[in-house]
Amino acid sequence: MAIQEPVFATMFILALIALGEVVSIVTKAKIPMLLVTLIGFLILIWTGVLPKDIVDTSSFNQIGFLLVTPLVVHLGTLIPLKMMFKQYKAVLIALSGTFFAVLLVIPISTLIFGYETAVSGVGPLVGGIVAFIITSTELKEQGFGYLVAIPALILAIHKLFGIPVATLFLRKYALILRDKFSQNGEIAAALEAPVQKKEHHHSSNISSPKSKFNTANVLLFKLFVGGALAILLESFTGLHNTVWCLLIGIIGARIGFFEQNIMDNAKASSVAMIGAIFIVIDSMSEVSLQTFINFIPQILTIIILGLIGILIGSFLCSKLLKVNPYQGMALALTAMFGFPSDYILCQEVSRSLGRTDEEEKFLLDTLSPPMLIGGFTTVTVASVIIASFLIQTL
Repeated sequence: MAIQEPVFATMFILALIALGEVVSIVTKAKIPMLLVTLIGFLILIWTGVLPKDIVDTSSFNQIGFLLVTPLVVHLGTLIPLKMMFKQYKAVLIALSGTFFAVLLVIPISTLIFGYETAVSGVGPLVGGIVAFIITSTELKEQGFGYLVAIPALILAIHKLFGIPVATLFLRKYALILRDKFSQNGEIAAALEAPVQKKEHHHSSNISSPKSKFNTANVLLFKLFVGGALAILLESFTGLHNTVWCLLIGIIGARIGFFEQNIMDNAKASSVAMIGAIFIVIDSMSEVSLQTFINFIPQILTIIILGLIGILIGSFLCSKLLKVNPYQGMALALTAMFGFPSDYILCQEVSRSLGRTDEEEKFLLDTLSPPMLIGGFTTVTVASVIIASFLIQTL
């Protein structure tokens, strides 16, 4: 079916995204929105219901590319430095898991499938959409566009592997905490004292500059200033602009140039995320059914190796830091699903195992800070750096 009108094209793609959101909500994030969206898109283009160029027709993917650097600057403003220092053990365990995942995936996948295939999957494996965009963009520019389906599909399905395993370990740790709580009445958190509830929402306790001039338009301008500076710094240093975006966001928030949640306050975060999802969907437009089937061994191998690497690294680091390995492995696995799934998981485990309101609150307050920090460390920071570095080695 030919679709020439951008508004119609955008509407059809948004319908797929909305369907994915509904399924994710109904299943409590057990079935990821992106998986529903990508599989639905592939089925519709394979059957000829939608044309392959529908995303290009919509032009919304161009908005996504335009807003990538401001979006990463925004993510930099969200990084809770105080909380990360308090939860330094969670940071080290999460990084250790990610490091071992890369250490396992790169050599073994290279031996089996080739170095390009291994690199194409690592960033999204331990990260999110930003790591995918970095990887897919560079793959196309360097002539490896045929591999883009690998990071896209890994991004779509790695949650299905990470969440069940993380749930298993988190439940085991929560049962230990609950038993101690019932015996003692209260117990200190295994890593550090629980932070205040507001920090569950990624507060970094940075005072936001209050000014009548901080309108949505001014805030958006500031984000683009940060993004432009990052691109300029990349041209001088060779370090990928997304890494600079993170640093600019962190520093800008600390000195008061950026508000915390600046993109939300600029009323642009929803459009930016939708644009990023359009980029992911567009990467699948040339994937045939045969290509999809052919890539299944690569995708499953990379995900399983990454999962094993995360478990090994986090287990060893947990033992070294004298942290319960169940907790350590669960928080390191947030690399495979991130926020808000990490917080939802803590809520579900606390609700299912807490026999009283006091137990439920105690479990949530104890479990959530390290889990949130694990997700921030891997998805927001480490995966961006890993993807930026490895993709340059092709």
